[in-house]
Amino acid sequence: MAGLEVLYTCVAGSISCPQDAVVCFVHWEMIKNGYRCVGAGDEPRSSDKKSELLPAEWSSNKELYSLRYKATDNDNQILLKAITVDSTLIFNLMNSGTQQVSDLTVNISDHVDADQLHTFDSVFKNADTLSEKVKTQLLPSQDRSAGQRKSRSEEEEGEQRRRADDSDPLRIPGRHPRQGTRPHWSDPMAPPFAAGGADLDPFGSRSGGMIVDPLRSGYPRSGFDPSSGIPDILPPGAVPPGARFDPFGPVGRHRPGPDPDHMPPPGYDDMFM
Repeated sequence: MAGLEVLYTCVAGSISCPQDAVVCFVHWEMIKNGYRCVGAGDEPRSSDKKSELLPAEWSSNKELYSLRYKATDNDNQILLKAITVDSTLIFNLMNSGTQQVSDLTVNISDHVDADQLHTFDSVFKNADTLSEKVKTQLLPSQDRSAGQRKSRSEEEEGEQRRRADDSDPLRIPGRHPRQGTRPHWSDPMAPPFAAGGADLDPFGSRSGGMIVDPLRSGYPRSGFDPSSGIPDILPPGAVPPGARFDPFGPVGRHRPGPDPDHMPPPGYDDMFM
């Protein structure tokens, strides 16, 4: 808590109630996190200047405290107000540049001993807890941007580690692909997985299938149109045009007979066979 004792000693004459001590503590947290007080009240003044000290009239109103701050690296004005409600102090902080608002409620008796207001070593209780509340709940998000930058840096480091893992030839990949990546799977309708596709597609937009169609099998066709009929087998028109037709016999007018030089079957001349 370096610096708080010096600050508290400088304004000890203005501290007359426990809420004064709490406001002094919160002011010290603002200074410690890179802000400087420029004055009291809501409106800017020509005499405003950045300082680590509290202005002379900072505790003139015990029911409402108003202090203005600016960051050391920009001119965005921060307005800090503290309202006394029974035994609590309600802090409200607004960043005029970003219009961001944050608030904090402090139970005075939890952090200040009212009987030890002029003894610095004993006046504050649970100082570390109060300091953490101010940092996480009251300070503008600008002060927490360092943590956000750290998170982004950690994400970038994690992405670099994942890339290094992917380039490792000895690494066994996980079972589940990362979000945003697509597995290199082949088309399920491409060979050899397209078998039976024609039977599942009544419109015939795919090739293949379990039923062989002589006219669509890809083999050389016989050159006849079944809708015109088959001599001595089917009359013309027996097969509708464009219908799938499986021949039930050799196609052609002249069917080859047995060769006269062939040996007769055994017992061909036995009348009792």
